[in-house]
Amino acid sequence: MSKKKNEFRPNDFVVYPAHGVGQIVSIEEQEIAGIDLELFVISFEKDKMTLRVPTHKATAIGMRGLSSPDVISQAMKTLKGKAKVKRAMWSRRAQEYEQKINSGDLIAIAEVVRDLHRTDDQREQSYSERQLYEAALERLTREVAAVSGGDEVLAAKQVDEVLTARAA
Repeated sequence: MSKKKNEFRPNDFVVYPAHGVGQIVSIEEQEIAGIDLELFVISFEKDKMTLRVPTHKATAIGMRGLSSPDVISQAMKTLKGKAKVKRAMWSRRAQEYEQKINSGDLIAIAEVVRDLHRTDDQREQSYSERQLYEAALERLTREVAAVSGGDEVLAAKQVDEVLTARAA
């Protein structure tokens, strides 16, 4: 069996679609059901969670490296856009938002943040709207932070400033 050189290495930050930004702690071999598997061990510090992902499946399941600064500024541009709220029933919209958040696609995540963002004088958000908004915001903020050197407070401020400027 030929070893394909991994594009991900220990200490790399990666984005795992369903969980957001994590860090590869190590690559280990494990025998599972008689098959030797090579696994990425990914730690999600904030969620106190560790995930083991077969190296040969990583890209197929959408694991990717951090976004380029270009994608980050595109995401910020997306935040500035006008919220697009479909007239569909909430359950249908919520499902779409959830798919976007779990797609791992930063632009799609930024769209959710943009569409669900509320200023203080706007109508109340429902609990489920707020849950989705916060999940998307957290994903976005963590990736912005990881790309710019890891300061989440700074990243959150950056994102917030863009959203507040838009609302003004």
